[in-house]
Amino acid sequence: MSPIELRATAGLAGIYGLRMLGMFIILPVFAFYAEHLPGGVSYTLVGIALGAYGLTQAILQIPFGWLSDRIGRKPVIYIGLILFAIGSFVAASATDIYVVILGRVIQGAGAISAAVMALAADLTREEHRTKAMAAIGMTIGATFALSLIIAPALNNVIGVPGIFAMTGVLALLAMVVVFKIIPDPVISRFHSDTEASAGRFRNVLRNPQLLRLDFGVFALHATLMALWLVVPLSLRTTGLAADHHWQVYLPVLLLSMVLIVPAIIYGEKKAKLKQIFVISVAVLLASQVMLAYAFDSLWGTTLALLVFFTAFNLLEATLPSLISKIAPVGAKGTAIGVYSSVQFLGAFVGATVGGYLYQHHGASALYAFCGALLTLWLIFAVTMKAPAAVRTRMYHVQEMDTGRASGLSRQLAALPGVHEALVLASEGVAYLKVDMRGFDEEGVVQLLGGEA
Repeated sequence: MSPIELRATAGLAGIYGLRMLGMFIILPVFAFYAEHLPGGVSYTLVGIALGAYGLTQAILQIPFGWLSDRIGRKPVIYIGLILFAIGSFVAASATDIYVVILGRVIQGAGAISAAVMALAADLTREEHRTKAMAAIGMTIGATFALSLIIAPALNNVIGVPGIFAMTGVLALLAMVVVFKIIPDPVISRFHSDTEASAGRFRNVLRNPQLLRLDFGVFALHATLMALWLVVPLSLRTTGLAADHHWQVYLPVLLLSMVLIVPAIIYGEKKAKLKQIFVISVAVLLASQVMLAYAFDSLWGTTLALLVFFTAFNLLEATLPSLISKIAPVGAKGTAIGVYSSVQFLGAFVGATVGGYLYQHHGASALYAFCGALLTLWLIFAVTMKAPAAVRTRMYHVQEMDTGRASGLSRQLAALPGVHEALVLASEGVAYLKVDMRGFDEEGVVQLLGGEA
C-alpha cells in the first residue's frame, strides 16, 4: 500500500472505531448509572437506552451511503460526526432516562459506516482494498475489547455523563482528522464491493443462504446487548466492585482471542468453515445455560463469559467471511449493507426485549429469550449449504463499453479456478470469485493486459 493509502486506512479505521466506541463503552456500566436516575430504575427503559443507538444506525446507514454518492463522502462523514457529538452531549446532560434515550437516538443517527467504507474504496487501489477493509473492520473487535476494559475505570473517575461527554469531544476531534489527515479522493464513484445498490436488494433478500447469515448476526448482537443488562449486575452480586470488573473482562477477552486463532486457521485452510461455524453457535448457546446457572458465582460467571466471548469473537470473524463467499460478486456491497443494518437492528431488539423481560420476569426469562434465538440460529446453521472455498479478487480494467465488459466477464469465468466473474465498465473493475487452490492468476493478468 502507498503512503496515501496507509494514511487513509489508518485515519478511517480510527473514525470507524470511534463510531463503535459510542455504542460499546457504556455497556459495562450503564445499568449501574441508571439505578441513580430520578424516578427509579426501569430495566425496560435501560434496555431501550442501550439499544436506541442501533435502531437509528440500522435505519440510516444505507441511506447515508447513498447520500455520500450525491454530495460527497466527507460532507456526509462531517454530518454524521456532528450528529454523534450532539447526541453525546445530550446524553451527558441528561437528568432522566428519557433524555438519555434521546441522546442515544441522535448518536445513532450519525450513521457514517457506509460513507467511511465508500471513501476507503475511493482512496485505495483494487489490489489493496481488501486489506484496507479488513484493517477498518478489525477496529470493531479492538474497540469492543478496549471499551469493556476502560469503561469501569472511566466510570469511577468521570461517571457515565463524563463518558458521554468524552465521546462527544472525540467526535469533534475526529472531524479534524477527516480534514487534515484523510486525503480527498481524486475520483469518487460507486463501488459494488462496498456499497449497497437498490437494484440488487431483490437478489440479496431472496438468497436463503444470505438470509440465514443475516438472522445469525441479528441473533448474535441481540444476545450480546441483552446480556449487558444482567452480566454487570451478576458480577456485582458475586461481591466484585464495579470499578474492578475489568479484572474479569481483560483476561477473558485476551484468552478468547487466543483461543479462536487455531479455529480460524483450520476453518480457512481446510475449507471447514461451516463446521467451525456450527460448533461456534452451539458453544454460544451453551454459554447462555452456563451464565444462567452461574449468576451468583464469580468463577462460574467468568468461565461462562470466556465461553461466550470465544464463540462470539469467532462468529464475528467468520460471518463476514461467509457473506463474501456466498454473495454474488456484483452484490457483495449490498449483501454487507443488509447484514450491517440487521446487525444494528438486532442490538436494538435484544436490548429492548431483554430489558422488558428482565424487569417483568427476571434473568431466567432473558436467558431463555437469548437461548431461543440461538437455538433457531443453530437450526439454520446446521441446514445451510457449506460455502465454496473461494475468495474475492479485484482487478483494474481499462475503459470499455458494456458489450465488451460482458464478453470479458465470460472469458474470465472460463479460466481455471474462477467460479464467478463480473466486469463492470462503469467502475473500471473486474470482480472475480476464485478457488485459491486451482486459480491461475497469470491467465487473468494476461487476459486483462490484452485489453490495454
